[in-house]
Amino acid sequence: MPISPARIAAFEVLLRIERDRGYSSVLLPQFESKLADKDRALCHELVLGVLRKRYLLDRSITQFAGAKKLDIEVLVSLRIGAYQLLFLDRIPDHSAVNDSVTLVQRAKKSSAKGFVNAILRKIASNDRSLDLGEGIERVSVETSHPSWLLERWSREFGEERAFSIAAANNNAKRLAFRMTKRGLTNNVDPPVGSVPSSVVEGAYTADRLTPEIWDAADRGDLYFQDEASQLVANLVSIPASRRFLDVCAAPGGKTTLIAARSDAMVIAGDLYPQRVEFLRANAIRQGVSGVHVARYNAESGLPFADETFDAILLDAPCSGTGTIRSNPEIRYFLSPEDLHALPFKQLRMLENASKLLTKGGRLYYSTCSLEREENEGVVESFLTQGSGFSIDRSMGDPRFTTPAGFTRTFPDRDGTDGFFLTVLARG
Repeated sequence: MPISPARIAAFEVLLRIERDRGYSSVLLPQFESKLADKDRALCHELVLGVLRKRYLLDRSITQFAGAKKLDIEVLVSLRIGAYQLLFLDRIPDHSAVNDSVTLVQRAKKSSAKGFVNAILRKIASNDRSLDLGEGIERVSVETSHPSWLLERWSREFGEERAFSIAAANNNAKRLAFRMTKRGLTNNVDPPVGSVPSSVVEGAYTADRLTPEIWDAADRGDLYFQDEASQLVANLVSIPASRRFLDVCAAPGGKTTLIAARSDAMVIAGDLYPQRVEFLRANAIRQGVSGVHVARYNAESGLPFADETFDAILLDAPCSGTGTIRSNPEIRYFLSPEDLHALPFKQLRMLENASKLLTKGGRLYYSTCSLEREENEGVVESFLTQGSGFSIDRSMGDPRFTTPAGFTRTFPDRDGTDGFFLTVLARG
């Protein structure tokens, strides 16, 4: 029998993530747009399931394959097959095995067909439990999070909370979206089956991706955006008819939400040409006019005169550890060295952005990281420089505000991505 389009698409997405460090949130929509509804759902399940269970799948594969080094195409095929065998009861074992064998053949790895068939049949018939280790190692395998990251979170939040965050990162995420300006202008109602968010006004959630939701997104009437990301954008306040800068704006979710409810002059920019073009296209697609798009390197300097803007958002490039629910592959891309280097980059961007703010203005510093070094640590370093800024404690959401005046969301506590925000006032 021919292999299903869902498994072919899932294989291609997982291969690009593994080989090219692609992101599931970018790749999945590209491949799913070409699939029928049933295949789209299975592709989504396979990709996110394999990513969320990768360590356990690899432990199961290694139990029978040993330490043999596998071509990436073979490994991805094995993971897809093992995930179906171990976690998808509705799929017959023979289908999972045969399709993975076909996948390696399609990838021009025919010599591995017998090997893949043998390993998956052993996994299907095996009734022995895996040795998962103890303590951090066991949780690492069970939740598929690197041990070093769990150790960091244990030091910062306590071991029980660290394990809770890791478990929450693997829970199936409810769809979160908002109606765009185009959708609101055309009086498009939120899709049937969606409900208003309890986290942020104007957001909606749904249990699954229905054809109606997909079609509305395809038309540009709604935009997929996590509730915590929308919360950050909603907390940005711009004086009437003033000037606003979104420093690291691509892909444009926050920019377009802010611009849609403001009459300010909005300038948004980013570093790479393709991200700048996507930002521009995203604003047009959502029906948001008047966003002026620029390209620059925010770390080396910004091409604007001092004290030009009345409000600035710096949603700084970060480790993304708060968005592992949405992009589960992030956990495998990161290293401890990344978390040492990023705060220096973020601080330079914050210093550059701060020069552009008018006296009495507000600078919003945000990340989608859970790491203190990228959040409170950067802000504290900035304030100790005698910058003339202070934390504005009046502009956060009390539900998510820490005693120190920072806004924080967490996947386990709030059911959202983990975001950080502080509002800095220039005296």
